[in-house]
Amino acid sequence: GQDRRVDVLPHETLAMTLRYKLGLTGTKLGCDRAECGACTLLIDDVPHYGCSMLTQQVRGRAVTTIEGLENADTGQLHPVQQAVVQEGGFQCAFCAPGFIMAMVGMLNTNPNPTREQAAHALSGNLCRCGDYEKILNSAMRAAEVARMA
Repeated sequence: GQDRRVDVLPHETLAMTLRYKLGLTGTKLGCDRAECGACTLLIDDVPHYGCSMLTQQVRGRAVTTIEGLENADTGQLHPVQQAVVQEGGFQCAFCAPGFIMAMVGMLNTNPNPTREQAAHALSGNLCRCGDYEKILNSAMRAAEVARMA
């Protein structure tokens, strides 16, 4: 919800800029090769890996990180965040921000996914702990919570 101006190097990735220049540490750096999904964020409401995009590519576009999901005025969590809390969806939670952003992107295009559709939509994200069952439960709960909101 804020315009941010920052000087970047020509080869600087969006994930690096967010974490180290803007202090938005919710975007995690996992593999740094677009394989794990820990750096997933939304660009114009579509999920992207922050480690595989140059910061310069997003000039003038809407970038949403995990920090931007909460309602700034009320402090209310996004429906996906609420669902994850309700379901206890993650063990170590290193992957949680990336999965949550992928869930938000999924629900932007499919507000009523089947479990199989959710699994497919989240297949670009990896969980070190292997808690995929709880993560999928969270995704399905998120769809319910979002429909009620």
